[in-house]
Amino acid sequence: MLQEEDKYCHSYFFVIRGCLRLFFTDRNGIEQTMQFALENWWMTDLDAFRLGRTSAYTIQALEPTEVLTIDAKNYVRLLEEIPLMENYFRRVYERAYAASLLRVQMISRMPKNEFYALFESKYPDFMQRVPQKILASFLGFTPEYLSELRKKRIEKKQ
Repeated sequence: MLQEEDKYCHSYFFVIRGCLRLFFTDRNGIEQTMQFALENWWMTDLDAFRLGRTSAYTIQALEPTEVLTIDAKNYVRLLEEIPLMENYFRRVYERAYAASLLRVQMISRMPKNEFYALFESKYPDFMQRVPQKILASFLGFTPEYLSELRKKRIEKKQ
């Protein structure tokens, strides 16, 4: 665990190698995965990091992972001293925001089996890296439903 829910968020993580996930635990004790970060991607609870507050999320490495970290003071300094980095992070946030909106829209509008098929076709390698239970929480499925979908897709291919 790189960051725990309800603990102060002091770091912004850059993934050199590996896979991180950001999640929270709901009232029923169910983990809800919100984001993943693979190689060359950033992850933190941005609001908690910026404001020096406790995090609403946990950040966990899902496989052997190597990260670089930057604290809030040095992050602000980096943006002030190197304007190109401010532009870079703006683009990172725009891309992440657009991806988040698209995911919510797809979960809401598409039949679950179509959403799964689309996700599988776009990210086949990624799907092999993430445990089924965690992938299900990201896609808005139960692990049992995801298992059924996978089984049906394998049967169709045979």
